[in-house]
Amino acid sequence: MLDVCLLGTGGMMPLPYRFLTSMMARCDGSSLLIDCGEGTQVALRQKGWSPKPVDVICFTHYHADHISGLPGFLLTMGNAERTEPVTMIGPRGLERVVGALRTIAPELPFPIRCIELGEQRQQFKLGPFVIDAYRVNHNVACYGYAVSIPRAGRFDVERARAQGVPMKAWSRLQKGETLEMDGVTYTPDMVLGPDRRGLKVAYCTDTRPLPVIAEYAKDADLFICEGMYGEPGKEEKAKGYKHMTMYEAAELGRRAQPKEMWLTHYSPSLTHPDDYIGNVRKIFPRAKAARDGWTLELTFDDEADPVRKDER
Repeated sequence: MLDVCLLGTGGMMPLPYRFLTSMMARCDGSSLLIDCGEGTQVALRQKGWSPKPVDVICFTHYHADHISGLPGFLLTMGNAERTEPVTMIGPRGLERVVGALRTIAPELPFPIRCIELGEQRQQFKLGPFVIDAYRVNHNVACYGYAVSIPRAGRFDVERARAQGVPMKAWSRLQKGETLEMDGVTYTPDMVLGPDRRGLKVAYCTDTRPLPVIAEYAKDADLFICEGMYGEPGKEEKAKGYKHMTMYEAAELGRRAQPKEMWLTHYSPSLTHPDDYIGNVRKIFPRAKAARDGWTLELTFDDEADPVRKDER
């Protein structure tokens, strides 16, 4: 199972009714955060989720509305008595930016490991998460992310017995381990069927529309995408500042065909995103104007249907 919470949906500046950009995902006791705008720790506390299990923090880019909440968030993690390392991923310059922000959070009870992105596409396996980062088109270096939970094939007892795999190896092979017993090497493919469909959440903000965004969001369980402007006449402003309108985002959704799509990163001028969602859904019917605190519990295809908790 994968729990997803959109902690904040605002862009540029926090508002009394809207936190800045941040999303958290939880799986198997590990949490992953994407972006950490001002007020993220407050949004997390309101949601009732803990910062302590956050093992990975990904940054799309280093504009203040995406990273200014980091010092306070780190201090909150420290106050929660976290001691395990935290891995941070972001564009080049991450270590310098984090170091500068830590001037006001210098003493932490856990180490920080920085991974700087320099390629157009990079993939990482951290804990239960497979993280794909891909370069997008903003006015500074910026990346989108796809977070996946892979799922191995079913254990095949008959195949295991036919190949003489000892029963004491079954459990470890089922967990994906390769092991040697009595001079014989046993691999997971000897006892497992084809990989099954896992879970995937795609997340993208602060960019012009690009084919690569739809590529990484293809068939996702949830696609969270910037829809900064909904009002008529904002197209040139979106192009000039390298953002997207809600309708451009919906077109990416139409191409990618995720099970569900949430729009986010609204301009402060966009006070009522729901006013425009009717026209957005003419392009992609599964698009929604998300609000702070929306949560989705994703389960594998052969388990229960996803559970949505839209209210804070």
